[in-house]
Amino acid sequence: MIPLYLDEDSMDRDLVTALRARGVDVITAADAGMLGRSDADHLDYATTQGRVLYSFNRGDFYRLHTRYLTEGKSHAGIILASQQRYSIGDQMRQLLELIATKSSAEIHNNVEFLKR
Repeated sequence: MIPLYLDEDSMDRDLVTALRARGVDVITAADAGMLGRSDADHLDYATTQGRVLYSFNRGDFYRLHTRYLTEGKSHAGIILASQQRYSIGDQMRQLLELIATKSSAEIHNNVEFLKR
């Protein structure tokens, strides 16, 4: 199963608890001591740890994804969702489905979006 890194926007305690209860390897920006860091720092950290980043910050992380690919850099993958659109249960179910059906190779250098 793909390990996750939840940035400051997405690190809801209930979501983290629910994912961990289902055996997901997940850490948050708080766990990693990354609070207050830039989006690029979060993506770099997730990449060095081999973790797919999950965030509500769609615009900034999509731009970072594009910049990384343009510059020949790579990342472990990004999952994006619209804030306020998904309940904790919806997020959990969709994240579980994504990480259960995609391999690390399939999500590497790609962006996935939670769907409504």
